[in-house]
Amino acid sequence: MKKNQILIVDDDPAILRLLSTNLKARGYEVTTATNGEESLDAVQEDFVDLIILDLMMPKVDGVEVCRRIREWSDVPIIILSARGDENDKVKCLELGADDYLTKPFGIAELMARVKTAFRHRGDPAVAPALSNFTCNGLEINFAKRRVTVNGREITLTPTEYSLLQHLAVNSDKVLTHSMLLQSVWGNEYSSEKEYLRVFVGRLRRKLEPDPKNPKYIQTIPGVGYHLATA
Repeated sequence: MKKNQILIVDDDPAILRLLSTNLKARGYEVTTATNGEESLDAVQEDFVDLIILDLMMPKVDGVEVCRRIREWSDVPIIILSARGDENDKVKCLELGADDYLTKPFGIAELMARVKTAFRHRGDPAVAPALSNFTCNGLEINFAKRRVTVNGREITLTPTEYSLLQHLAVNSDKVLTHSMLLQSVWGNEYSSEKEYLRVFVGRLRRKLEPDPKNPKYIQTIPGVGYHLATA
């Protein structure tokens, strides 16, 4: 069975050793890069299942690497940063990152986030029982993980798809912020409301004819969201 391939990008040799050792011990294949240019070359040359990406790097920083990768790939990206400011986190998530972890962090926390990223990538064990979902021009083929709007195929990142899938399976039900965060990301994300705001915004820009007046994903102020079918 093929092992999942993880690319770690960081200019700190100690961080590279620490993460490589722990990921390999858990059965992952690991490659490394020490700057943004190397990381872009690595992603283009080899098949990568997940990227763990430091923000502060020479030559090309992590923000620019994330932006460039998202122009052509939906590979999950976990950002590592010494900056814990919410604005930095939101900026990276809006550019297409799937997760943001502030240094210093515990290895157990990182491994939990790696597992979450791979779950979003497509675990048959969490696939819904429904074969497809259709509503007002929006169609989701759960078996193929294919999303179309009025016949036009929409490209989603794994995390975007997981959020949309959960909303669709529970269509017309109001899902609280906490329920969505725990179901889609995990219990440790229950207070990360900015994740929802950013990812719902990303979905609306891709799905909605008018993202400012959404017809699919409706906001319930102070409570959460629901996917409307009427």
